[in-house]
Amino acid sequence: MNLSLRQQQIMNEARTHGQVLVDALVERFEVTPQTIRKDLNELCELKLLSRVHGGAVLTTGKVNVGYELRQNIASIQKQALASLCAAAIPNNSSLFLNIGTTTEAVAMALLEHQELMVITNNLNVANILIRNPSFEVIVAGGVLRHADRAIIGEATADFMRQFKLDFAVVGTSALDPDGTLLDFDYREVRVTQAILQNARERFLVTDRSKLARSAPVRVAHVSQLSGLFMDALDSEELRAICEQHGVALHTVD
Repeated sequence: MNLSLRQQQIMNEARTHGQVLVDALVERFEVTPQTIRKDLNELCELKLLSRVHGGAVLTTGKVNVGYELRQNIASIQKQALASLCAAAIPNNSSLFLNIGTTTEAVAMALLEHQELMVITNNLNVANILIRNPSFEVIVAGGVLRHADRAIIGEATADFMRQFKLDFAVVGTSALDPDGTLLDFDYREVRVTQAILQNARERFLVTDRSKLARSAPVRVAHVSQLSGLFMDALDSEELRAICEQHGVALHTVD
């Protein structure tokens, strides 16, 4: 399929910024939202883009998207997801929060809670949560990854194993339709596995764009979760896995 001039320009915008938003494209090209959505749907069918709430993101395949770009991708969608997850966590709870911009959004959504104990290997999460004086915030030790201020490594995993908390809230770089959670950094994965193994309730917070991505390191399987929080779920295979294993599915849409 040959791309129209407008679709070529949309792709140039996506390559530059990592995402495109329907409202911004409507204003730029002076066309209707329906026209832009049709363009985006065609680009998604070609696997050039992946749809997210309010627009689309560049299909990144097996390439790990940089931290600053991940902060900006579908931020409104992340806020809605974060609020959905935060509503499932009561006051006076203990929880793990791991690495990622989505878990940072959850941290922001938790600021109205009271008396939480939070253990994290994410300095950004710690800096957010410290704003609430009723929270006890514990930061794991280990190797600091400069790109996203994540703390990783075997020492970090060992630290997490000392605790048994009420909840684990984790993100993932990719979600295979067969239910496998995938990531890029083996040292990070070891920490996430320790977190999941030491929580009574295990929540994955992610969006449907992760279904279009892949990563080489296996983290866990959806069947090991208590809850899956997504913007929307179009995969019937993944929905069936959740139903089969009693995983509560929460969607924004």
